[in-house]
Amino acid sequence: MKKIGKIIGLYDKYIMQTYKRVPLCIEKAKGVKLWDVDGKEYLDFFPGWAVSGIGHCHPKVVAAINKQAKKLLHVSNNYYSEPQALLAEAIIKNSYPGKVFFANSGAEANEAAVKLARKYGHDKGKFEIITMTKSFHGRTIAMITATGQDKVKIGFEPLPAGFIHVPFNDIEAVKEAVTDKTAAIMLEPIQCEGGINIATVEYMKALRALCDEKDIVLILDEVQTGMGRAGKMFAYQNYGIEPDVMTLAKALGGGLPIGAAIARGKFGGVLTPGTHASTFGGSPIVCAAALAVFEAIKKDKLLANTNKMGAYLRKKLEALKKKYHFVKEIRTVALIIGVELNIKGEDIYKECMKEGLLINCTQDTILRIMPPLNVTKAEVDKAVSILDKVFSKL
Repeated sequence: MKKIGKIIGLYDKYIMQTYKRVPLCIEKAKGVKLWDVDGKEYLDFFPGWAVSGIGHCHPKVVAAINKQAKKLLHVSNNYYSEPQALLAEAIIKNSYPGKVFFANSGAEANEAAVKLARKYGHDKGKFEIITMTKSFHGRTIAMITATGQDKVKIGFEPLPAGFIHVPFNDIEAVKEAVTDKTAAIMLEPIQCEGGINIATVEYMKALRALCDEKDIVLILDEVQTGMGRAGKMFAYQNYGIEPDVMTLAKALGGGLPIGAAIARGKFGGVLTPGTHASTFGGSPIVCAAALAVFEAIKKDKLLANTNKMGAYLRKKLEALKKKYHFVKEIRTVALIIGVELNIKGEDIYKECMKEGLLINCTQDTILRIMPPLNVTKAEVDKAVSILDKVFSKL
């Protein structure tokens, strides 16, 4: 019996079945490659739901974790911590002037952003949050309510009040939904879970202008698009605007759990002592790891590589589109790639795994491909070759 069989047995016996798991157990990883417990090698083009954005076990991140682990793992947020201070400085220097709140996940970062918006609008009677259909903002009870997908809400009703959904990329729909109770508009600049739906520049600029006019907080959820994946450090920088609050997680920690809400200017002072907190938020070890992520992106010139490899991967995928009639559309921003099919994508995703390539399928018909920022041309060629092989079987 293979080693994975015993591990699956333990999962079946002791772990809640909240995930639809595939029969794959990873033992180790480095860069774009990983190995299962039985020694098989895989090319990871969807590393940890985009958490390992600079590759698995990046040397700079591993070194930072080892160094910090010998000094201090955790300290109460009633005290000061140098790694947390330095990470906040790095985030602000790479984004916009403001203040940072640290949490442990994207859902928590989004919760902080929503609380900030409601606190800001409270005395004016503003509490409603407008979000977009096909969005995804996390799995807490408030964030499944914010998410514009009914499937995540089934069985959890009644849901919290105050969330309104409108179509993505439709500024007129937003304007019609705005009332004197609107506290915030929250959206992902690129809906990754929703199928790689990309906001237009005109739409984002119109949202910014609307929020300025109506004194509404503009929240951008960059949990999956942040930290270089969209070709700039943050996706909003492709649009020539700044949000009032931006949320981060996933790739920020280089593999460790961290979330952050970054509030611009006057919004940085809205949450005060006693209004919000997080016991583990911004611990020394995760902040040390996140600082190493910023260092790696800069010193390894990963933004340039992201744009270069993103363009190269798109070119290769467009060639597959011409070859196979069931490939409907290729949607990309740097290394955020969606391959929309005219057929179900689950079997393709599973067959790719058998061939040694890990990708994702979302919204039933869209292959989501998000390799790490340090992916090489040779690795792209190999991944596309596997996709070609799997497509040819259809």
